[in-house]
Amino acid sequence: MMQDMVDKYKQTKRVLRALRTLNTDRAEREVIGGMISDCEYVLEWLRTGRRPGNRRGIERRAAYQRECPTDPAVLHTYLVRTSADRAESIPSVSDRDRGKLEKALSILTKRERECYCMVVGQRLPFSEAALLLGIKKGSVQWFVESARKKLKNYDVAAK
Repeated sequence: MMQDMVDKYKQTKRVLRALRTLNTDRAEREVIGGMISDCEYVLEWLRTGRRPGNRRGIERRAAYQRECPTDPAVLHTYLVRTSADRAESIPSVSDRDRGKLEKALSILTKRERECYCMVVGQRLPFSEAALLLGIKKGSVQWFVESARKKLKNYDVAAK
């Protein structure tokens, strides 16, 4: 079935080339040239199984679209765990430290907290955090820097 499609596109391309050589109108020749280009594009895609011009094919797409297996606000989990949960988990956070962490994170906006937790807490690269949040990489960097500045000023004010 696939080979039939390839053969039909090749045949169409030959017919279009012949039509282009016979045609004298410049505008029509450009339109036919575009059709030939489209046929070549499809043939390349069918031949290689990859989108022409791309370095990576569909078989590698999962690397770009994988989901994060943990909650983006992983630091938040330290805040809500019971003492029984903390006894089993590693690392555990003391109630005093949990209170400090909760208070420090409360000064951040929701987006700053998400970005900061992903990049600093989970050690995700900016690009992966951006993909998971559906924003640009530069925005993630900006939110993380903003969060760091706020937390630095919070730390200075708390002392």
